[in-house]
Amino acid sequence: MVIPDAVESDPDLKHRGLRRRHGGLHDSPAEEESSGSEEEVVKESSSDECNGKSVNLNGGEKEQGSDVPAVEFIYRASFPAHRRIKESPLSSDTIFRQSHAGLFNLCVVVLVSVNSRLIIENLMKYGWLIEFGFWFSLTSLRDWPLFMCCLTLAIFPLAAFFVEKLAQRKYISETVVVLLHIIITTTTLLYPVLVILRCDSAFVFGVALMLFACIVWLKLVSYAHTNYDLRAISKSTEKGEAVTSTLNIDYTYDVSFKSLVYFTVAPTLCYQPSYPRTPSIRKGWLLRQIVKLIIFTGVMGFIIEQYINPIVQNSQHPLKGNLLYAMERILKLSIPNLYVWFCMFYCFFHLWLNILAELLRFGDREFYKDWWNAKNVGDYWRLWNMPVHKWMIRHLYFPCLRNGIPKGVALLIAFLVSALFHELCIAVPCHIFKWWAFIGIMFQVPVVLITNYVQNKFQNSMVGNMTFWFTFCILGQPMCVLLYYHDLMNREGKVG
Repeated sequence: MVIPDAVESDPDLKHRGLRRRHGGLHDSPAEEESSGSEEEVVKESSSDECNGKSVNLNGGEKEQGSDVPAVEFIYRASFPAHRRIKESPLSSDTIFRQSHAGLFNLCVVVLVSVNSRLIIENLMKYGWLIEFGFWFSLTSLRDWPLFMCCLTLAIFPLAAFFVEKLAQRKYISETVVVLLHIIITTTTLLYPVLVILRCDSAFVFGVALMLFACIVWLKLVSYAHTNYDLRAISKSTEKGEAVTSTLNIDYTYDVSFKSLVYFTVAPTLCYQPSYPRTPSIRKGWLLRQIVKLIIFTGVMGFIIEQYINPIVQNSQHPLKGNLLYAMERILKLSIPNLYVWFCMFYCFFHLWLNILAELLRFGDREFYKDWWNAKNVGDYWRLWNMPVHKWMIRHLYFPCLRNGIPKGVALLIAFLVSALFHELCIAVPCHIFKWWAFIGIMFQVPVVLITNYVQNKFQNSMVGNMTFWFTFCILGQPMCVLLYYHDLMNREGKVG
């Protein structure tokens, strides 16, 4: 709406909150700055246009387009201050329709100040607690078997490649191909498990080796499954059967060693002969991400050594002690554990995978979605780890549906596979098989149902989101940390 030029006709009006504008220009820059709020009032309230007419100085009307200058009143006593129905900025109907940057800045300032005080208090109480013996053992050779095992895992993708080459040249039958791939993938997991159990290795090296072995296993399954499907399409094409696709995808079956090598190191678990590629490597951007990775990895280690270790060392077994004391320990542990989990997510899913993608010019970098907005636990599992989610959908969930398995059972199978891998990655390095990680992941199935019910019951995304944060981060993760810590200490005879 255009604001007509204001003309001051009475000197006394200066003292009544009026201002003058000739040709849209203010008398001075200071007057222009001070009158900003008044102009907003003018835009919202002063020029009530109705049936092609506007209000003039004396409350009369003037025709639009006339040469008589319009005079607007601002802050006149008779001017209505309340003219529309409006909601408060923090009401539920308007809270998400405006910026809350100031409140976000306040939260950041409060977090920095509170955590700075906690750091100082912790250092005064415990001193410098960081010790690297639990994480690394550079003074001994006990972790070299794990390092050698990690290097020799490259044999299994090479074996899978030779199997696919033999299948492409039709030297072996399809049944033999499937059997050989089962042997290769099974050995990929059993080999590092046996090495870790036979060696008294540092915890972090054991976890790293098991994670690497699980990644290789997932990649090999995708490699075998995708080539199996491409062979089936190739055979159908040879028989004259047309393969229909609306996505213009090339289904050419070609076993390439170069494609396998790129897939082995690429930040994805789903094999395909070619991937979208970026035009070049941004060296400056890459250097900044590496610096961030070093910084946040150090922050994560500092929080673990300086905060989490003293809390768990001064705690009792959560299932064998006083209930209120156990809840107090869990809630006290939840905050530093949440910080470590955020650092882990940022370091691995954002920094490391993007660094790897930049080095390989890998184009699809949707490694995660906005899982922090998850309305329930089910949304979280679909959003937070996109490489694993895409693998589950492509090689497990939809194949189950195509074979007539109901959706609920297919979902349960997906959680079962995830639970087994979580148990392997934690229990094997700890040399403890209490199945806490397995139970924790399988417990997500009823939690998904509960959070879905809460979301549907209240029809409010905030309720479901807060339920997710409480059940998954505040309660679940600290409980698992305490369980594994005390079982590990009991195994080593350090706790009675």
